Amino acid sequence: QVQLVESGGGLVQAGGSLRLSCAASGRTLRNYVMGWFRQAPGKDRECVAAISRYGAVLYYVDSVKGRFTISRDNAKNVVYLQMNSLKPEDTAIYYCAASTHNRDYSSMESDYDYWGQGTQVTVSS
Repeated sequence: QVQLVESGGGLVQAGGSLRLSCAASGRTLRNYVMGWFRQAPGKDRECVAAISRYGAVLYYVDSVKGRFTISRDNAKNVVYLQMNSLKPEDTAIYYCAASTHNRDYSSMESDYDYWGQGTQVTVSS
């Protein structure tokens, strides 16, 4: 198993930036496809970004393309989500997740096996 801990959330004004980090322990991070999900009150959880085991394949939901960047450093067992040009619509709890399924990446919540505790991101207008 792997344990995931997110950090880096907070309050930021529209147009600002944040970088979220997900630190993994228990097993080497390269064993897992990694994803970032978010959930706002009253809305379904959605996949924001995903990255393949060695970082070659990336996925972004249309609403964040050009603004968010997912990356990973397997040697440090860390996954990042750089968020630029933040909008109030980005306000949500952000979760890091790990998948053992045999895919390059996945945007489906059901494909992820391990989850962090979440970190709150609030964007003011």
